[in-house]
Amino acid sequence: MAIQWFPGHMVAARKKATETMERADVVIEVLDARVPEAGSNPMIKELRVHRQRPCLKILNKTDLADPVVTKAWLDYYNSQKGVKAVALSCKKPGDVAKVPGLCLQLAPHRGTPLKALRMMIMGIPNVGKSTLMNALLKRRVANVGDEPAVTKSQQSLALNDHMTLIDTPGMMWPKIEHDSDGLMLAASHAIGRNAVIDEEVATFLGDLLLERYPALIAARYKFDVTGLDGASLIEAIAKRRGYRLKGGDYDLEKAALTLLQDYRDGTLGRISLETPETREEMLKQSNLTKAEAETAEPQVNE
Repeated sequence: MAIQWFPGHMVAARKKATETMERADVVIEVLDARVPEAGSNPMIKELRVHRQRPCLKILNKTDLADPVVTKAWLDYYNSQKGVKAVALSCKKPGDVAKVPGLCLQLAPHRGTPLKALRMMIMGIPNVGKSTLMNALLKRRVANVGDEPAVTKSQQSLALNDHMTLIDTPGMMWPKIEHDSDGLMLAASHAIGRNAVIDEEVATFLGDLLLERYPALIAARYKFDVTGLDGASLIEAIAKRRGYRLKGGDYDLEKAALTLLQDYRDGTLGRISLETPETREEMLKQSNLTKAEAETAEPQVNE
């Protein structure tokens, strides 16, 4: 299932971000630590590389992500030119307090009353940008909600007399190239529900979790997961929880939502849906498929 989600307000947000990037000194890209690369908007990289702006990548929601995998992602990002990556929780004041200093390291020529450091917060929907903005300013200036696309307009506020914050709406990109990226983002609640079918997303999530975290699934739902796939896992959850429709059939939609919510809330445990290695393998397979399609001889109808 290919998932695409690019609401109208994001077109205007991209145009505004392009204009603002010219005045920014550092880009703060907030990522969901469970899906950091799938959730990294290629348009953000395109804009900041064009303007030669350094980037502080914040892997947020680390309390929900697999710590071993998060460490691997930090190593991956910190090997890139002009990028500094840190893992923290935007809900923890002690973590957030480190952010301005990290930005100053990336732009040491700024950060004075005459040359204020201008930090531009960017990322896809529902990764914690507004939570970060509020925590930095120590007051509520941005709406926060566990729904994608809560913030729809850009705002600039002074952090102090030598630092400025620019909060931007969550931005997706017009076409998600890889189906698995769209499904991982939908599972992680970065895409509006009107663009997805919950049962299909949960089936994908179930397949992935059974492959990488079967013990966590078994511990949560109290049944043997041997031989199960995503679809049969959803059915097993419905049976275990007694989810039934009026006619007596199992309520698979409710079971699918249970699996999705348990993952999103961290009830299943600390889980990451992608690693640098799985990402590399996915891209390799995608490129092979493209190459095969390009070199395939056209069929001639007789």
